[in-house]
Amino acid sequence: MPKVSFPTLEHLATAVILLDDESRVAYLNPASEHLFGLSSSNLIGHPLQHAFTHTEQLFNTIQSALASHASHIEHELLLGTHSLGYKLHLSCTATPLHLEHDALLLEFHTIDRPLKLAREEQMLDQTQANRLLLRNLAHEIKNPLGGIRGAAQLLEQELDKPGLREYTQVVIQEADRLRSLMEKLLTPQHAPHFSALNIHEVLERVRSVVMAELPEGLLIRRDYDLSLPELHGDKEQLIQVVLNIVRNAAQAMQGKGQIVLRTRITRQVTLMKKLHRLAIAVQIIDNGPGIPGHLRDKIFYPLVSGRADGHGLGLTLAQDFVSQHQGSIEFESEPGRTCFTVMLPLPHLGK
Repeated sequence: MPKVSFPTLEHLATAVILLDDESRVAYLNPASEHLFGLSSSNLIGHPLQHAFTHTEQLFNTIQSALASHASHIEHELLLGTHSLGYKLHLSCTATPLHLEHDALLLEFHTIDRPLKLAREEQMLDQTQANRLLLRNLAHEIKNPLGGIRGAAQLLEQELDKPGLREYTQVVIQEADRLRSLMEKLLTPQHAPHFSALNIHEVLERVRSVVMAELPEGLLIRRDYDLSLPELHGDKEQLIQVVLNIVRNAAQAMQGKGQIVLRTRITRQVTLMKKLHRLAIAVQIIDNGPGIPGHLRDKIFYPLVSGRADGHGLGLTLAQDFVSQHQGSIEFESEPGRTCFTVMLPLPHLGK
């Protein structure tokens, strides 16, 4: 099918893709380019698989439309692109056309916004509840810790065998560690110190720390979009966010596996009830066992951990820090692939 032009579709907010009689892309409007992060010059003449991933639902929709010779609507379509690196929740209408050659028109509508708004409302409520719970819990734990430490010191003085003092030292040291943690939870939170920063400097710091902790068996790959602009944020908070997620991934894989640090630009994204023209997506992807099903709905709750020795505060603090940046943190997980996506707005570039 020769190259076609549809001036009436150029200014539509709806994403539209036209397929030719051989199911190759013949046209896509600017809304499609923005939604999927695609370039028409690189996609026209190629099959959909050239740009999209997780296409099973999409091709089922196309086949249904072609078989019935009528429009077919898929209300909940999960579709990914190689350029974005994450999946979009969409509705799709496939309509057969009879031009000079048979063709198929695909119309896409994002349903991410209402879902995101609901999740962000839940995240804000959860973050506030987490803060209150942690402070109350820290108050309750701090005083008994002092008694435990004092009793261990008195017991150590009464022991006849020096070798037994090793065990009392464990009690004392662990009590000190927990007391330090409680002090951090009780310390009033300071407002983040925002400044211009490069997100890749944050990721490189985390990569260096984790590789020093686990020098053998762990591979951390970079997949950076080096054209990303600077964002305004608290560098130390963002380092802690990524470090907590990466450490969790490394520990879930017992220090052996692969983690990918990926950055991409996203367009027209709603974060904290505000529509931003541009945002940065940071993805931490591992090939570990995945998050157990019984933990997925409460993974950001305090004191929830998949490890017996975990304190369950890492993701809670990460969520809190991200919310202070007016961003969002979400995850997808299945055996062999877990992906945490941190979205950080670029408000200084306009909406």
